[in-house]
Amino acid sequence: MREALFIKKNKDRWLKNQQEPSTSPDEMARSFTQLVDDLAYAKTFYPTGKTTAYLNKQASDMYLSIYQNRKEDSGRLAYFWKYELPLVIRKHHKTVLFALILFITFFLLAFFIAARDHEIANNFFGDNYVQKTMDNIAEGNPFGIYETGNPVLSWLGIMINNIRVAFLFFVSGIFCGIPTMYKLAETGAMVGVFDQLFASKGFGLQFWMVVFVHGTLEITAIILAGAAGFILGKSFLFPGTRKRMEAFRDGARDGVKIMIGILPAFIIAAFFEGLFTRLYNNMSWFTTLLTTASVLFVIWYFIIYPIQLARKDRSIIKEGATDHA
Repeated sequence: MREALFIKKNKDRWLKNQQEPSTSPDEMARSFTQLVDDLAYAKTFYPTGKTTAYLNKQASDMYLSIYQNRKEDSGRLAYFWKYELPLVIRKHHKTVLFALILFITFFLLAFFIAARDHEIANNFFGDNYVQKTMDNIAEGNPFGIYETGNPVLSWLGIMINNIRVAFLFFVSGIFCGIPTMYKLAETGAMVGVFDQLFASKGFGLQFWMVVFVHGTLEITAIILAGAAGFILGKSFLFPGTRKRMEAFRDGARDGVKIMIGILPAFIIAAFFEGLFTRLYNNMSWFTTLLTTASVLFVIWYFIIYPIQLARKDRSIIKEGATDHA
């Protein structure tokens, strides 16, 4: 059978599965079985065709939907953190990488520009903040700024502000992602200038060991919030073969999932900044441990685990197709 005839014969059923998914477990299972049969046929006769890629994507989505329904009663939140969020992150890894590259690019630009023009730090942080930091450096306590204020109030204030900024990143994505791009670049530049403020006085290494006690989770969450904004804008601008509003709804849903997923990161990062970063002088071993643990967690949960999980799901779909071939 030619591929065009194969599509014509089955496209109505495929579109119905995609646009009007059944809520009946039995009917959903029956549709999934038919879809896997179609996928096996397509892989046999059109292995490199777009039809095969389309069916593989639809089968994967349907499998996850069935699996999600099966897990619903045993803990919706557990399913979200263990499966749903990592798979959404994996789905948009390229967008996350773009957000990361944008952040790092402006971090480096600002770092080296600030080395030549020291007034940039005053423009970003204000004269009082910079002068206070310089005074702390002169007194031998370069990161003393983190020792001021009530720990609990600092935690709550930082947490609320960071969450507010992150949601601004996300919502701004609806304007073609341009405001999100600007805010993410500005944040990267701010961190670069802040780093140069200490590196110019010989505290470059200490900056990473102290600020990233909380900064690892905080900056990771900011980058992911930027990625969520880009996903929102991209889904509207580039819907692909789907209807624009359908693609936009999917992008918005994925973006919201990411925003929900990074809330704990903001909460924990603010908690670390308010209560633990200030301990770097007296308990450097502890703050170093927190920084190391945060870095390892970010690498595993947002990079390694999503890739492993996606590969596992693809292998399940592939085995299903082989069994029905």
